[in-house]
Amino acid sequence: MVRLVLVLELLCTAALLLGVALMNVPAALVLGGALGVVAGERATTGRETGGGR
Repeated sequence: MVRLVLVLELLCTAALLLGVALMNVPAALVLGGALGVVAGERATTGRETGGGR
């Protein structure tokens, strides 16, 4: 179930970036970079050692 949600999230994000790229390519590159940072932070959230939860 979690994998399905992640796939749907990826598809929606790709559609959003494609729509922005059709209007303004530099804006899509900036948005894609920011979303990449957020995705990296989400991926490493549960893997840190010590502190936190």
